[in-house]
Amino acid sequence: MADQGKNVGFQSAAGLIRYFEEEKSKGPKLDPKLVIYIAIIGGIIIELLKVWWPIH
Repeated sequence: MADQGKNVGFQSAAGLIRYFEEEKSKGPKLDPKLVIYIAIIGGIIIELLKVWWPIH
């Protein structure tokens, strides 16, 4: 009984490590500042479009 409890914790930790290793290898690498700048520029463009093409 005691052996089963110890193995469960190790197996679950190994699964998490495997998951994070797989996630690191996929997708583009973006700087967090770049994401914030893109969001700010997108917000400014949306606000300008509201002025240029008002919907009444």
